[in-house]
Amino acid sequence: MAGKNVHEFTDAGFEADVLQSNEPVLVDFWAEWCMPCRMLTPTIEALASEYEGRVKVGKVNIDQESKFAMKYQVTAIPTVLVFKGGEVAKRFVGMTGKGDLAAALDEAVGATA
Repeated sequence: MAGKNVHEFTDAGFEADVLQSNEPVLVDFWAEWCMPCRMLTPTIEALASEYEGRVKVGKVNIDQESKFAMKYQVTAIPTVLVFKGGEVAKRFVGMTGKGDLAAALDEAVGATA
């Protein structure tokens, strides 16, 4: 359920793909059965295209990959975390507008420049 620029993050690769990334990373914790998660997908895909080359954007299916969902205390979905330098820079729980997510990404990208 990921678009062209949206990565599928797994428990096995999360450390390398997200925590050790040189660029900011947006991670969407979701599940197939979650309707708000499905409604957020076009926004995540749009951000992945708009920020290509500056931000890594991906999704974690919590039904298949639960280790990091538990580590970051994802208790409701959708939850979107923005990582910068391996740390959570921003946390969004529930439906979040594209403008709010873009502002968080702009802040993360600006902090790296």
